[in-house]
Amino acid sequence: VVYQPQTCEPARDEDGDIILESAITIEGDVQIDVEEGLEVEFVGWPPQGDDFYTRSQIVWTPAKAEIDGVELELTGEYLRPTTSVQPDPNVGLTRPSLVSEWDRTGSQISQEVTARLLAADEMPLAPFMDGEPFLGDDGQVIAPNVVGEISSQGSITGLSLDEAQRLSRLLNTGAFPIPLEVIQQNEVDATLGDSAVRNSVIAGEIALLLIMAFMILYYRLPGVTAALALVVYTSLVLMVFKMWPVTLTLAGIGAFILSVGMAIDANILIFERMKEELRIGRNLIVSLEDGFSRAWSSIRDSNISTLITCAILYWFGNQFDEASIKGFAITLAIGVLLSMFSAIVVTRTFMKLAISYRPIARRLWLFAADLPDVDRQEMRGAPAVAGGASGQPSARSEED
Repeated sequence: VVYQPQTCEPARDEDGDIILESAITIEGDVQIDVEEGLEVEFVGWPPQGDDFYTRSQIVWTPAKAEIDGVELELTGEYLRPTTSVQPDPNVGLTRPSLVSEWDRTGSQISQEVTARLLAADEMPLAPFMDGEPFLGDDGQVIAPNVVGEISSQGSITGLSLDEAQRLSRLLNTGAFPIPLEVIQQNEVDATLGDSAVRNSVIAGEIALLLIMAFMILYYRLPGVTAALALVVYTSLVLMVFKMWPVTLTLAGIGAFILSVGMAIDANILIFERMKEELRIGRNLIVSLEDGFSRAWSSIRDSNISTLITCAILYWFGNQFDEASIKGFAITLAIGVLLSMFSAIVVTRTFMKLAISYRPIARRLWLFAADLPDVDRQEMRGAPAVAGGASGQPSARSEED
């Protein structure tokens, strides 16, 4: 909408007080004298570019003209979408000129409005959008003075190149009268992202079940304790995510699944060391403690290496502002720290509870397939060697 100054009403300041007089001090400050409730007219027009040429001193009204007995506003409805930035013919290439063109009806309105403003001492016109004027680079209203009648085509000079290009884009955008009619209304959800997250969660659940099944089938009773520890580990990770608000992306879910595999890797190291101790004849309690103590150095070093990698990934993600990389690094680091706690504390606690039950402790085949029961060992008897000074051959006794 094109606006013109409304000279039949008093100009008011930002507080609504009527402006009696405006002046510029020697220091360049604006001095405004106001008196509340006094009816005055805003007469005359200050030169364009003065400091007191601001919206607070101008009352704008839509530019209207009567065409064929109907009063019409000069709006972008009548503006052809051909507004362009061209060199100012009076200055040359150094200053731009914004050239716009009206259609037939717009030309009639523009000619009448500009003729009226030209007769009123070259009053200005200002384009408005949604009730707000266009502002220039200096924050002032773009309101060129009318220096001639404008019918079908007009130009605005005195703008900077950035102002002219910006105003050209806005005028061309608003020049298309596009009526909007609601034909159909739908609510669209993020189905692609939701499907990807759902599939990732399903993949994580399948991974947990497969890992637990493998541990139980291969490691037997220790595998059962590892599966229980894995359930505790998963619960701890989700609890941390709940306490510390975390938005899980696909990268974060991938890091969580990876940390599950690393958590079970520590249990595998412990159980293999424990089986080695049992095969050389140590009892369960000693084998359990030796398995944890001798596997700890490998678990510690591998997890520290992973944490260093997480720190590097987070640094790279922070440098390139990649949230997915940072999310992967943070999720993996949390998983690694909790996996160490799960393997060293939770698994050991479950194992001690299991071997404290005598019927379980006497069945070594629950811990390794190639180990016999303690009862069967006692039935066969243990080999005994007896020797004397006479050099008699040793005798081996066997109880049936």
